[in-house]
Amino acid sequence: MIHIGDKRILLVAGHYGSGKTEFCINLAIDLAEQGIKTALVDLDIVNPYFRTREKTQFLESKGIKVYGNFYKTEITMEIPALSAEVRTPLEDPTVYTIIDLGGNSAGALVAIQFEKYFVEGTYEFLDVINKNRPETSTIEGAVNHFHDIEERTGLKFTGLINNTHLLRETTIEDIQKGLEFCEELSNILKVPLLFTGCPNYLYEQLLLSKLMEKINHQILPIHFIMRDTWLDKKL
Repeated sequence: MIHIGDKRILLVAGHYGSGKTEFCINLAIDLAEQGIKTALVDLDIVNPYFRTREKTQFLESKGIKVYGNFYKTEITMEIPALSAEVRTPLEDPTVYTIIDLGGNSAGALVAIQFEKYFVEGTYEFLDVINKNRPETSTIEGAVNHFHDIEERTGLKFTGLINNTHLLRETTIEDIQKGLEFCEELSNILKVPLLFTGCPNYLYEQLLLSKLMEKINHQILPIHFIMRDTWLDKKL
């Protein structure tokens, strides 16, 4: 069970393949199951793959309202046209709002048009790091990615998410490597490491591992909701 603070708006960015959207969806489900009124805003209008709105019916069956593309009934039409409804949860103080931003600085740039809602101290802005992605596999690459998004959006990150994975081939060792990497990154960037994402099939194993002695932040079990199992079958 994930605990949230008093900041009602959460923006999440991360490079393509970081698992950003899976993190957002799994967090939303966790909060909804706790009885927290939750909305997901899909602002990823650059990448046409693995979009939150593809799972709108599933998410709304969980009590999670989904906002984003104007063409919400036609998931194959990839036109960057945001619905005016996107502002609805941002203006509703009773809703915890998770915003799934685009993967790089160009994708995150769309946040600028909603900047009036992002008053310093009232929102969280987290960077999802997957050490197994080429763009964030080195400290230098991850630091550049981090600062590039901040400079383009004018928003400051408030934390990091270790989501180092290899999809359904992820091991505890992968999570450990990501943890060590993100801890070093956290020290350099002067922002806290707030979450570790863990594939749900490894969750119990992680809780029983010695690695827990080093983890002082929240762990979110990740169910692969966006990626259908057939995509990972070897030919």
